[in-house]
This record gives sequence, C-alpha cells and structure tokens, in this order.
Amino acid sequence: MPRRFGRWVAKDDVARYLTEYAGHHGLTPRFGTEVQRLEQDGDSWKAHTDGAPLQVRQVVIATGYNREPVRAAWPGQDSFGGELLHASSYTGPEGYRGTDVLVVGAGNTGAEIAADLAEGGAARVRLAVRTPPNVVPRSLGPIPTTLLAISMDFSPAWLADPINRFLQRRFVGDLTRYGLPAPRSGVVTQMRATGVTPTIDVGLIRELKAGRVTPVAALERFDGGEAVLADGTRLAPGAVIAATGYTTALAPMVGHLGVLDDRGRPPANGARTSVPGLRFVGLSNPLKGLLLQINLDARAAARAIARELRGPVR
Repeated sequence: MPRRFGRWVAKDDVARYLTEYAGHHGLTPRFGTEVQRLEQDGDSWKAHTDGAPLQVRQVVIATGYNREPVRAAWPGQDSFGGELLHASSYTGPEGYRGTDVLVVGAGNTGAEIAADLAEGGAARVRLAVRTPPNVVPRSLGPIPTTLLAISMDFSPAWLADPINRFLQRRFVGDLTRYGLPAPRSGVVTQMRATGVTPTIDVGLIRELKAGRVTPVAALERFDGGEAVLADGTRLAPGAVIAATGYTTALAPMVGHLGVLDDRGRPPANGARTSVPGLRFVGLSNPLKGLLLQINLDARAAARAIARELRGPVR
C-alpha cells in the first residue's frame, strides 16, 4: 500500500488502493454476483450464484471476518420510540448533534463511535458495557501496538498477559476511575477464549476523562421509550446504536463441507486447507491486525495454488 496514505490508512484510501491494484493487474471483478453455495464437482468446484453457476478449479474465500451484522433482539425493542440502529449503519456524528445517545458494546466499533459522537456534539453519550474491554493505546511512541502484538499471537497467555497489564498500567492507566469496569482477563486470554481483540484507543480515553462518555451497565431490554440496564437503571436516549458485532456468515456457502469451527470460522487460512482447492484469506481476527494477516494469507494461498496448478514436477 502506498506510503503516501500514511500509517493509519483511511477507508477511502483502502478503496482507492484496491481500485488501482485491479487496474494495474488487469483484474475485472464481477460485482453484484453473490456466491450462495459451493459444491465439489470432481476435481473442480461449482459455485452456485444468484445468476448462472460458475465452474472453477480453485476457490479462495475472502468475504471478510466482519461480513454480516449481528443484530441483537432485546425484549421490548419494538416499543422503543427513538432511533435504533446497528453500528454498520452509522455514518457519522452529524445527525446526532444535541441528541442523547446510548452506544451498546465497548469493543473497537462501539468505543470509536462513542468517541466520535462525543467529539461531534452529541448532547450526551453513554456506553453500555457487558464484557469489560482490554483498552490498549494505538501506538507506543512511534511503534504501532499491532506491531508489538505480532509475537503475542504465538506467545503463551501466562507470558503475554502480564506484559500487557504492565503496558496498560503505564500507558492507559486506571480507567475504573472513569466508570469503565476492569477487564476480567488479560488480552491474550480473552482473545483466545472469546475471539475478542483488545479495544484500541482512538479517542475513548480522552472522552472518558473529560466526562463526555459515560460507561453504564449492559442493556437488557426496552420498556416503551426507556432503555433498561442490567443494574435496573432506566435511560431515555433519543438514539441507541448497537455495536453488537458481526459474523462471517459462511455457513450457507460452505457449512456443509465441514470446514468451519463452532463459531462459524475456518480453522485454517492461507495455504492450509482441509478440502483440496478451497482456501480462506482474512477470515481470522489476530492480535497483530487484520490487514497484515490478509497480506500473509493471500501470499501463502497464491503460492500454494500456483504449485497445485503447475502439478507435480517430473
């Protein structure tokens, strides 16, 4: 990716890069075609789409770790008179100036939206927390946190978690003073048990300290115009933004092939595969960051496919 995009690449620049990449290599993506199911057909694959089926020798699934929003169904939500939307529909703080907003979920998406709303002029921002997050800085001086996390994808939790706790104390501080509950486990332990990565700070800490974002208990249900929290507190927000996560949504396409784990994710990405001719790229959520992992997966998959298409050396 061009260095002119900077260290923290914006989504528009990522889209521009992909467009330029396709043009440079003469690629012609077939947009507007959804692959609904894959079936093995001898030594090849048949992709059933919403149009004509496709017959191919190799398949790479790179549909994204965060493909489909998980939309929570809270009791009584139909009675709520305010705006209720999933975080995937959030486009910016402009429409929430002067509004009392409840953001549900303190992961990366929820934390970033909460900070964005506070900076953008929302009247009040509250952050509903069910699973207390491990908050980490985006960088330590000139070094991105994700670069330091490369080794943690392979390190035992008993070694990595104390190091992370020291760094959090040194560079993040005690956020319980501002109402954010302390995490129940360390960064690596939490990641391996739940798949939840740490919350990278892009403004939340500043807004917590300034009192412009207030942590509250988890959202349990709605009662008319009120949001009822796990501790019994009742709020009357004008809008509720649900940062309740995403799913890979791979089951309809490949679930029948036995290539997904109990969370709907492929256990192997890149060159490795449990079914010949089928590989996954970017369908994981590593501590070192997804863009780097996609790069590694894509290169490994491309090399493996090239070897298979060439056939055995005689």
